[in-house]
Amino acid sequence: MALKVELKPHERIIIGSCVITNTDQRARLLIDGDNVPILREKDILTPETADTPAKLVYLAVQLMYISPNGDASHGTYFNLLRDIITTVPSSWPLIEAINGHILNGDLYQALKEAKKLVAYEKKLLEQAEAEKTGAEQTQAVTAA
Repeated sequence: MALKVELKPHERIIIGSCVITNTDQRARLLIDGDNVPILREKDILTPETADTPAKLVYLAVQLMYISPNGDASHGTYFNLLRDIITTVPSSWPLIEAINGHILNGDLYQALKEAKKLVAYEKKLLEQAEAEKTGAEQTQAVTAA
């Protein structure tokens, strides 16, 4: 069954090892093939935008997914996981899900789970920031 993809003007997509950039009009593609990695622009992370530990994990999984020899990213991936598990042990269920998909060779599903890890990290960072702000406000009121 073919995958239908609609691209916005100037949107990029990775198909296999090729980056395809749409022109200034909407385009509709029918992609027919087995086990061809496909990533829309909104799902692509670059080394420059991978600025948190969870995003670095996502990037490593993304490289495994789109690279013909994804095994090269495994060492980096496992080093990143060790760091995350050490600092955020509550992320273990998400990491376990990512690992399970990688071991089964379903890298697209692993990428989707890695996206959940990024969202979880974002939630934790927002909570920490809110707590910090709350503590600073409490200190200011107490000092006054």
